[in-house]
Amino acid sequence: MNRIFLFILLIAPLSLFAQKADTKKEGLKGIGSFYATRFNGRPTATGEIFEHSNLTAASNSFKFHSWVRVTNLQNNKSVIVRINDRMAVKSANKGRIVDLTKAAAQKLGVGIGGLIKVLVEIVPKEEIF
Repeated sequence: MNRIFLFILLIAPLSLFAQKADTKKEGLKGIGSFYATRFNGRPTATGEIFEHSNLTAASNSFKFHSWVRVTNLQNNKSVIVRINDRMAVKSANKGRIVDLTKAAAQKLGVGIGGLIKVLVEIVPKEEIF
């Protein structure tokens, strides 16, 4: 039993690292959603105040302050947003990988309350600034 526990302790972090590495290279496909309006004006997980007019997003797959390109796979529109919040476990359990602000969702052609198939890719800072 101790060997199994030790194996899990040693291998689990490596598998998490491998998953993050793939995310950086190829991006992550999944479901994108629109933040509920009730969060406007509330603090995000980073302490920033959530504002629907900003190009920010919540994700459990990318680090805080990462810049990511979110592409709507149905119409190929894309937007670059900064990750400044974490998604609710309830949303993540439904296969969602990113929650977008109203401004970001509009740029992708998403209606309020809409769900879309997206590709989320890390954008190097050199391409942002």
